[in-house]
Amino acid sequence: MLVKIAKDRIRKGMFVESVACPSREFARRRFLIKSDAELAAIRATSAQEVSINIQLGLDAEGRAPQADKGRHPLDPAQVAAARSDVSQSAKALRTSLNGLVEGGALDMDNLSQAADENASLWSDSTVVALEVTRLKSKDETTYVHSLAVSGMMTLLARSLEMAEDTVRILGVAGMLHDIGKLLIPNEILTKPGKLTDEERHVIRNHPEGGYRLLQTYPELPQVVLDICRLHHEALDGSGYPLGLKQKELSLPVRLSTVCDVFEALTSVRPYKRPWTSTQALDWMFARPQFFDRKLVIRLGSVLADAPQT
Repeated sequence: MLVKIAKDRIRKGMFVESVACPSREFARRRFLIKSDAELAAIRATSAQEVSINIQLGLDAEGRAPQADKGRHPLDPAQVAAARSDVSQSAKALRTSLNGLVEGGALDMDNLSQAADENASLWSDSTVVALEVTRLKSKDETTYVHSLAVSGMMTLLARSLEMAEDTVRILGVAGMLHDIGKLLIPNEILTKPGKLTDEERHVIRNHPEGGYRLLQTYPELPQVVLDICRLHHEALDGSGYPLGLKQKELSLPVRLSTVCDVFEALTSVRPYKRPWTSTQALDWMFARPQFFDRKLVIRLGSVLADAPQT
């Protein structure tokens, strides 16, 4: 959650989202204040207010951040370290996905290793990973979202006792599931206002566009292609692009849909505040026409029992 405070109230341990400088003389954003020099630099600006993220750092009263209600306070240093890991992974994923969009070679070993490393973060520090990936700048949304979906898919697959080879493939699928969004012009993909009907059609075409792109790489398992194409389908046939119903949607596809929607609901976006995990899970559970209820319950159980460190 973002909170605006007067710049003279900032202190070390707060996570700065932005400094409201009319002249934009302070361009740095999204960092944890660690030194007196950083405090002095902010206070020396023309800004009157600073936006801080109280989920990733101290709040306006100097209290440690918490995840959802009932969680223990998160360690700001651990959050900062995880944020750094996620940022580096997002940059690497950007390079990999853009390479595929441009027709480059697919390095399956590299993607698998990246999925394994991402899965380790989610397995070892699930709560921190969830909190860190809820916040994304508009230029990293697709990549961090894909990392988060990939991590949650591996957690959920392991909880279902799927084979490790399958878990790894699902981790790769999560990283690739939204590659079709990279085919959409940025002015549409990151548009803050209401989309036109034509723009909405372009957005809704991303699963099919991504699927056709990934089809050109025969080394990819079919389940990766299916998840890319079908993660916006719904159990009652109201989804897209094919309008398939539950019996036509495999367990991996249904699993990907639950993780994809949960991540979207709990993330900060320009047009909405993030929902808590409980709010998102309750909303999804109340819509069995769209989501596999057993998987929604299982995801909730996985997150409830998840390690913080």
